[in-house]
Amino acid sequence: MSEPMKILFVTAEAAPLVKTGGLADVSYALPRALRALGHDCRIAMPAYGSIPEEQLGDQVAACIAYLDVPVHGAVRQSALPGAGVPMYLIEHNDFFQRDHPYGEGGHEYPDNLERFCFFSLAVLDGIQRTGWVPDIVHCHDWHTAPIPAYIKTRCIDHPVWANMPTVFTIHNMAYQGRYSSTLMPKTGLGWELFTPKYLEFYGDLNLMKAGIIFASKINTVSVTYAREIQTDVAGHGLEGVLRTRANDIIGIANGVDTAQWNPAIDKRLPANFHSASIAGKARCKSELQKQLDLPQSDGPLFGMVTRLVWDKGIDLLLSCLDDFLRRNVQLVILGSGDDVFESALKQAEARFAGKMAVHIGYDEDLAHRIYAGSDFYLMPSRTEPCGLSQMYAMLYGSIPVVHRTGGLADTVTDASPSNLANDKATGFVFASWSERAFQNMIARALKLYTDTPKLAAIRRAAMAQDFSWERSATTYVDLFREAIAQP
Repeated sequence: MSEPMKILFVTAEAAPLVKTGGLADVSYALPRALRALGHDCRIAMPAYGSIPEEQLGDQVAACIAYLDVPVHGAVRQSALPGAGVPMYLIEHNDFFQRDHPYGEGGHEYPDNLERFCFFSLAVLDGIQRTGWVPDIVHCHDWHTAPIPAYIKTRCIDHPVWANMPTVFTIHNMAYQGRYSSTLMPKTGLGWELFTPKYLEFYGDLNLMKAGIIFASKINTVSVTYAREIQTDVAGHGLEGVLRTRANDIIGIANGVDTAQWNPAIDKRLPANFHSASIAGKARCKSELQKQLDLPQSDGPLFGMVTRLVWDKGIDLLLSCLDDFLRRNVQLVILGSGDDVFESALKQAEARFAGKMAVHIGYDEDLAHRIYAGSDFYLMPSRTEPCGLSQMYAMLYGSIPVVHRTGGLADTVTDASPSNLANDKATGFVFASWSERAFQNMIARALKLYTDTPKLAAIRRAAMAQDFSWERSATTYVDLFREAIAQP
C-alpha cells in the first residue's frame, strides 16, 4: 500500500456548517472519503458568524496576512460535524462575522476580494503555526485560487511552503472572482503579475486565473466539463488559458454521500424503498402530493430541486410550461434564485393550481421527499459542471430528463432503443438546448410512463448506479500523487 498523505483541503464552505451549493456537499463528503482511504485530510475554512460558537473549537494559533497592510486573525481547531474530519477555522471578525458567506440581497459583499485573499494567506500562515504540515494543498474555486499563486511567488524560499504541490478544483467556471485592477494591492501580489500572462483579464483582475496558472494540477468535476471549459462553450473567456494547461487538466466526477442519500434508510421519507421493493415510492408520491396540496393523480409527477438561475435553464422551462402543464402531469419545484424567475414560477403556480407547486427557498426534508416522490426529474441546464441532483434523482428512482452537457452527459444514459434493450438506460438526454428538443424529450418520457415494464426497467437501472465517493476519492489520490511527483 502506498504511503498515506497529509492533505489540506481549503474551501469557502462545507456542509453542514455552511452551505450555499454543491461545493459544500463535496467539502463534507470528499475529505471523509479520503480519510476512509487512510489519508490525513484536514479542512481549512473561514470561521463564519453563522457557525455556532460551540462548533468553532479552541484557538490553536494566531495568523497574519500581509496584504496592502498587515491583517491579523486566529486559527481555531474543530471537527466537521457528522464527518469527524479535523477543521482549521480562520477567524477574523470584520471579514467573517456576517450572516452569509458571500453576500446578501442578491449582491456580493464589496470587500470579497480582500476577504478571500486574507483567508488564503491566513491559511498558509496559520496552518504552519499549528505544527501540522501537509504534503499537498487542495484548493477549491476562486475563493482559494490565490493560494497556488502565493506559494509560487511569495513563498519560494519559505521553509514549509516552498515547492508545496497544489491541486486546483474548478466547480463552476462562471464564478471567477473578477475585480477591478485597482484592487491589485489588496491581493498581496506584486504588480508584475498584473499582465495577460498571469492575473490580468480584459483589464480586470481575475483570481480564478491565478489558480489555473499557478496550480500544479487542475481538475473539474466531470470529464465532459473538463473538455467544455477549454472551448467557448463553457470557458467563460478563460478557455485559451486552460488550453495552455491541457496536459494538467482532468475531470473527476463528484460522488454521492450514500449515508445521507439512500431511499432504503432515509429517515426523512414517509416510506422507505429500494430497487427490489419499490412499493414505498408510491406512498412517497402520495404523501408529497398531500403535503403540497396537489390532488392524487394517476399521471406522472415531475420534480426539480434547483437554483432558479439562468445557468439552470429556468427560462427554457418557462417557455415550455404552458404546453407541458396542459397534459396530465404535475410539477413540483423547490429552489430560490433570481427574482424574475421566482416571480414567474409563482405566477405559473397560480395559473395552474392543482398541477404545480413552487416552494421558494430551501428545505432539506422537502428536497429528499421530492426526489423520492417524483416519477421524473427535470434538469434543462445550459451548462452543468457535474450536477448532484440527477444522481440523487436516479438513486431515488426519479428518472432524469437532462440536457447533454457537463456531468449530465457523463452520468445519465439516454433511453434509446438499444440502451433500453440492453438495460443500460437511466434517463432521457436531449442534445440541443432548445424548446423543441426539450419538449420532444418530455414527450418520450410521458410515453415511457405508460409502458410499465420499460418504466420499471429504467428505474431499476437508474437506482443501481454506483456514484460512491470512494471511487472518486481514489482518482483524487492518484491526481495528488501526480502533483507531488511533478518537478
